[in-house]
Amino acid sequence: MAMTDTEFHQLADEMLGKIENAIEVAIDEQDADVDINASGNVLQLEFEDGSQIVINKQEPLHELWIATRFGGYHFAIVDGEWFDERNDNIFMPFVIEAIKKQSGISLAI
Repeated sequence: MAMTDTEFHQLADEMLGKIENAIEVAIDEQDADVDINASGNVLQLEFEDGSQIVINKQEPLHELWIATRFGGYHFAIVDGEWFDERNDNIFMPFVIEAIKKQSGISLAI
């Protein structure tokens, strides 16, 4: 059965919220310097060195797209998990690793 737009937004917003909350904790606990801009379908993280990670919802495709310093990635729900079939990445472990690699910040999600 195909996912509805409402279901997609609910699942995507849940994931973006988890990231945003974990970043807030890292800012408090690690004195991390991260600017968070959540607007519409986009979550933008800007780090101390000026680099960014941008996560946006692609409603027509029911995907989450992530742009990092190292490349762009597309995640869709596969068997109940956000998964990037092109690169065999699972969303949350990938996001945690990308943030660590790009900024040195460790997230607990």
